[in-house]
Amino acid sequence: MLLRMSTLFLRTLRDDPADAEVPSHKLLVRAGYVRRTAPGIYTWLPLGMLVLRAVERVVREEMDAAGFQEVHFPALLPREPYEASNRWTEYGENLFRLKDRRGNDMLLGPTHEEMFTLLVKDLYSSYKDLPVSLYQIQTKYRDEARPRAGILRGREFVMKDSYSFDVDDAGLERSYQRHRDAYVRTFDRLGLPYVIVSAMSGAMGGSKSEEFLAPCESGEDTYVRSPGGYAANVEAVTTVAPPALPYDDVPAAHVEDTPDSATIETLVAVAAQRFPRRDWSAADTLKNVLVMLHHPDGSREPLAVGLPGDREVDLKRLEAVLSPAEVTPFGDADFAAYPALVKGYIGPGVLGERNASGIRYLVDPRVVAGTRWVTGADLAGKHVFDLVVGRDFVPDGTIEAAEVRPGDEAPDGSGPLELARGIEIGHIFQLGRKYADALELKVLDENGKQVVVTMGSYGLGVTRAVAAIAETTHDELGLCWPREVAPADVHLVATGKDDAVFAAAEKLAADLDAAGVRVLYDDRRAVSPGVKFKDSELIGVPTIVVVGKRLADGVVEVKDRRTGERQDLPVAIAAQHLTDLVAAGE
Repeated sequence: MLLRMSTLFLRTLRDDPADAEVPSHKLLVRAGYVRRTAPGIYTWLPLGMLVLRAVERVVREEMDAAGFQEVHFPALLPREPYEASNRWTEYGENLFRLKDRRGNDMLLGPTHEEMFTLLVKDLYSSYKDLPVSLYQIQTKYRDEARPRAGILRGREFVMKDSYSFDVDDAGLERSYQRHRDAYVRTFDRLGLPYVIVSAMSGAMGGSKSEEFLAPCESGEDTYVRSPGGYAANVEAVTTVAPPALPYDDVPAAHVEDTPDSATIETLVAVAAQRFPRRDWSAADTLKNVLVMLHHPDGSREPLAVGLPGDREVDLKRLEAVLSPAEVTPFGDADFAAYPALVKGYIGPGVLGERNASGIRYLVDPRVVAGTRWVTGADLAGKHVFDLVVGRDFVPDGTIEAAEVRPGDEAPDGSGPLELARGIEIGHIFQLGRKYADALELKVLDENGKQVVVTMGSYGLGVTRAVAAIAETTHDELGLCWPREVAPADVHLVATGKDDAVFAAAEKLAADLDAAGVRVLYDDRRAVSPGVKFKDSELIGVPTIVVVGKRLADGVVEVKDRRTGERQDLPVAIAAQHLTDLVAAGE
């Protein structure tokens, strides 16, 4: 492959696009890989297509090597399968819906569990047909409320999704491990750093779930890790609950005047003034946060979350637990609809399905029996002290909604947690029988009895992997692609106006192309060397070769884009040296 920049459909930019937030978004646009079409929707330009297809190739090769078989579904799908699984409703506003000319409901596929399930149901009926694992690389559509970060979170994206089908759970475990191993090989080849963390299954259902995250400060996923090896997405972290406490010696609950104390900070100050013999902190208070759940069927449900006052509600953790419902804070109209709630002074006295408000009341796991709290007395300017869980009130249950902090104990006892950020590049699930039950996927077992097939689901973001590679490998000058996915192996730059320079560069380009080396040749005559050098650094091909003034000495300059190392190479051996370099993967 020989690309000439004089004819390549490419314009590089010197300034960052106004809407770009993260380095990958800025650089992919500036270097001419993608262009914005609409919010969350991007056009892929020639250089971008080369990288995208390279990632697809690696993914496909590893899927095939693992014994998985490729199929391809349409993106335009009928309503009925998604209605059978209830996801026509559960997906809510994230689903692109449309009607055909006959008035039939259709959708643009956000994911294809239903279609894979029906395909296997259509063709297979015996345990002898299983196990089987099928995959596709397909464009997906999700009407993201807040598309951001360029191609990292878009409304149209390319994804590899695969599904395993087994007779029993033991088979599912084997299929899951095969996919996990294939992902490890794939991300190793793509040059993507990654960690594997426990994750929430969410609306997908199923039991075991893990994410592959590329560690990156600009990533939107937060994960935790401990010195002993525990690793999990922050949404999947479970709280280490303290043991229940005796409360025989705790005074009876008592209501105190606490004027102008509608916040945790002011309440702590009032408590310290009222009862100075004790050291008070926000951790002594019970904060009750009201939210409204918006269910996919359009219904709304209020929910109260009780947690220690020194913690904040993490909305991502809360939404992960309550998925597929969406969560919004209580507004003035919501408070008006529940007159028993006194804003700023809400306590357990009116909360709970059995109490005055009828609002379900779930508490943080740290709020265990015997713990005593200062919390709202449901009267303006008043709080109740020495309110004991189990004696004075009983919540409706517990919920994992509080923020996770550095230093919190790992759930497995492996040490204090540290927090980091990453980009989700893969997610694997043991789905179990959710979709097989909904769509009646059954086979005859070896005893001639019908059994429901058990499934696994395995997603890998192809377009997201492109952005993640850019995000984790760039430097202050531009992109730095690993050779496996780079748009070319060598970026050949001819500088100056001397015809001899361009003749030598032309011959080197032809020799490399004949040897199977992919060349991006900057043969532009009217462009200054400075601009050419900046473009070569911005575009990020792993090896840059400059044919210029040193040609008079019989040498060309070779630069490693990733390390910055330079060397002079005799023209006579340049083609062979570069061919060997590329063949060695260096």
